[in-house]
Amino acid sequence: MSEANGYRLNSKEVAEATDQWLAKRGVTKGQIGQLVMLLQKDYFPELTLDECIANVERVISKREVQNAILTGIQLDMLAEEGKLLPPLQAMIQNDEGLYGCDEVLALSIVNVYGSIGFTNFGYVDKFKPGILKKLNDKNGKDCHTFLDDIVGAIAAAASSRIAHRKQAEREAALEAIQAEE
Repeated sequence: MSEANGYRLNSKEVAEATDQWLAKRGVTKGQIGQLVMLLQKDYFPELTLDECIANVERVISKREVQNAILTGIQLDMLAEEGKLLPPLQAMIQNDEGLYGCDEVLALSIVNVYGSIGFTNFGYVDKFKPGILKKLNDKNGKDCHTFLDDIVGAIAAAASSRIAHRKQAEREAALEAIQAEE
C-alpha cells in the first residue's frame, strides 16, 4: 500500500519488533557477538566482545537486515505451526538440503557490508559454532531453517564491518605518521 492509502511505516516499531522476535526465538546480541569474536579474533587480537556486540547492533539497525530477520522468523514460525502449503511446508520444516531460499535471504544481509562477509558466512554456515549449533538442532519442535542462516549472516556482516573499520583505522594511523615525517 502506498502512503496515499494511509499506510506509513514506523521504523521504531520495526526495530523493536526485530529485537523482540530475536529474543522470543532465543537469540541474543551477545551470542551473535561471540560468533563475531570467533571470526575476527585472529585478525584483531585486541578486539573485545563489547566491540563485537556494538557492531552486531549496527548491523541489526539496518532496515534491510530487519526485514530479513522478520521475514525469516515468520516463515520459521509458520512452518512450526504447519501453516504453509505443501511441499513448502515439508521443505522448510525439514530444512531441505536443496532448498536454498534460507541462504539467499541471509545473503541479503551479508551484501550490506561487502564481499568479505561471504567467506565469513560460508564458514559459520558450514561449521555451525555457538548459537548456530543450537538453532540447527532438529528437535522436531522448533524450526529455525531461516533463523540459523540469518544469525550467521548478521555475524558475518558485523565481522566484515569490523574488518573494514579496522583497515580504515590502520590507514589513518599510517597517514598521520607519514604527515609527521
